[in-house]
Amino acid sequence: MTTAEMALEEELRLVGQMVEGALPLWPLPPGAKTSLLNIAENLTWLVEAGDFRSVLRVHRPGYHTRTGIGQELAWSQALARDAGIDTPAVIAGVNGALVQEARLPGSLESGRYMVMFDFAPGRQPGPDDDLVAPFRSLGAIAARTHIHARGWHPTEPLERLVWDAAAVFGPEPTWGDWRDGPNVTPGIRAVLEEVEQMVHRRLAAWGKGQARYGLIHGDMRLTNLLIDGTRTVLIDFDDSGMGWYLYDFAAAVSFMEDHPQVPALRAAWVEGYRSVAPLSPEEEQEIDTFVMLRRLALLAWIGSHIEAPEPRAMAPHFAAGTARLGQAWLDRLASE
Repeated sequence: MTTAEMALEEELRLVGQMVEGALPLWPLPPGAKTSLLNIAENLTWLVEAGDFRSVLRVHRPGYHTRTGIGQELAWSQALARDAGIDTPAVIAGVNGALVQEARLPGSLESGRYMVMFDFAPGRQPGPDDDLVAPFRSLGAIAARTHIHARGWHPTEPLERLVWDAAAVFGPEPTWGDWRDGPNVTPGIRAVLEEVEQMVHRRLAAWGKGQARYGLIHGDMRLTNLLIDGTRTVLIDFDDSGMGWYLYDFAAAVSFMEDHPQVPALRAAWVEGYRSVAPLSPEEEQEIDTFVMLRRLALLAWIGSHIEAPEPRAMAPHFAAGTARLGQAWLDRLASE
């Protein structure tokens, strides 16, 4: 077991103890039990008591402020109420607050924020499923979130992440520097340096006008969709913040950008989007810029989260795959 794996194991043990001790913060049925659901940016736990089920999200320290988390919850609930987006309801604590806080046993660190959600039934689609219909629905969902975002204003200045070029390539990137990702060889780095420069140029020309840039989900990928028959539930607004609207498509194909289905999925997403809101040919053509922006951000994310199972599994080949995608994109641009 590596040092990183040992650290994660200890982290999970302590957080598990904290979660068990924090359950009385919510109005739960007696005898509630917990089990780990997911390890990602945050840790999520399934809470069960008889027929009752909920999902408890334990926030990563230092990633969001309490105000920022409250704004995420306010927007997701407003989307459900006002825009017809199916999102899980939030369960308030016994004190009425949506965001609770607890400290790891024996730790001197500040408390960790926690949010409990209603359990949403359904399955997460996989990259080898027939995803055309789900992506058509996802395009329509994205359009409705963008329309709603333009008219939604928090009561306080927005304290959310920003997904622009500085957040990915700047001196203090949110997920780290892609150059520090695993297996970024000198050859791969040379290709990706060209890709980064091209992304910079195209984003600068694209601009941040209100029709193109605003509040987005930021992580509208397969693992954040739950499909139950004809119902599609959008979950995990933790990465919501300011960004380009087209970034939501790039996030939708995260980690599968080179999958053979992607051209059909892109067409389906665009079709779904246009069923709700306009999307110009110019915008459709620019989608690949955002796919490359997101892909470089994910390479950085893998490097900075290598202790977790998902990034560790993708680490051996992700940099090389990113370089192939980037070179193909540069070649297409050169031929236009």
